[in-house]
Amino acid sequence: MNTVTKNSRQTAPSLVYALPTDMGIFRVVNKVEEILLSLTLMTMILLACSQIFLRTFLSTGLLWADPLLRYLVLWSGLLGAVAATGQGKHIALDVLSRSVPKAFAPWINFSTLVFCSLTSMGLSWAGILFIQGELEYELIGPLSLPVWFWSAIFPVAFCLITVKYLILCFLQLRRIFQMKHLQG
Repeated sequence: MNTVTKNSRQTAPSLVYALPTDMGIFRVVNKVEEILLSLTLMTMILLACSQIFLRTFLSTGLLWADPLLRYLVLWSGLLGAVAATGQGKHIALDVLSRSVPKAFAPWINFSTLVFCSLTSMGLSWAGILFIQGELEYELIGPLSLPVWFWSAIFPVAFCLITVKYLILCFLQLRRIFQMKHLQG
């Protein structure tokens, strides 16, 4: 037990970048995201290939396919962002970690996660306002579904990203205090 405490004092608290995959709920969420992304991608490929075939060999096409493909690209991009957030594979700029002492790294990571949470909350709110605007016009999109349905991915995705960042904030803060407890 004494060696664990001694080794704990020598290392700074580790950083939380991704949701743990050993917990059941996060494993299920990852699987659902994989399935949704796979279905979206498969639909896009089949639809695009059928459009190419119809246009090339039959000089026709499906009128609703191109708008639907545009929305599916949007959905796959935002669903991919949700998945990347939970897996710690999102785009990140790492400017400070090399220039600050390692003892500050967990707090900088926590601050970054808080900033990302607040930013995604703001984008969620903007998405909700966008959908309210779409509801006013009652436009019909592909497959005779309202345009607001296809655009609803904005607030949904950013709300999911917000939730994931908030969980990551909590996990990082918990890890910091656990390490402080071990050191103290």
